[in-house]
Amino acid sequence: MVVDELSDAEVDRLFQAFADATRRDILAKALVSDYSVSGLAAHYAMSFAAVQKHVAVLERASLVTKEKRGREQIVRVHLDGLRRARRLLDEYEVIWRQRVDRISDILAEEEGKSPS
Repeated sequence: MVVDELSDAEVDRLFQAFADATRRDILAKALVSDYSVSGLAAHYAMSFAAVQKHVAVLERASLVTKEKRGREQIVRVHLDGLRRARRLLDEYEVIWRQRVDRISDILAEEEGKSPS
């Protein structure tokens, strides 16, 4: 299971990366095409430095990589990292669905026991 493969710090970095709308948008843009950091910065009403920080958070979570091309840093999706994140989220979905099912079972049992 991916949940068991990742350290708590790695899981925290993934959720931190996904927690921000700008980072999710950067990831979506990088899935469609390669962008330089300055090219990404042109899409947002924030400083170049702020976009760099968002990219750094995505990079620490292994969701993107940067490749130096001349004077620019090209941001690319790290597919293995994204696949790992997807598997992790899928596993959490299974865990939570099992818990919801169990709660439903408990409530149904309690409903059957209550006097009418």
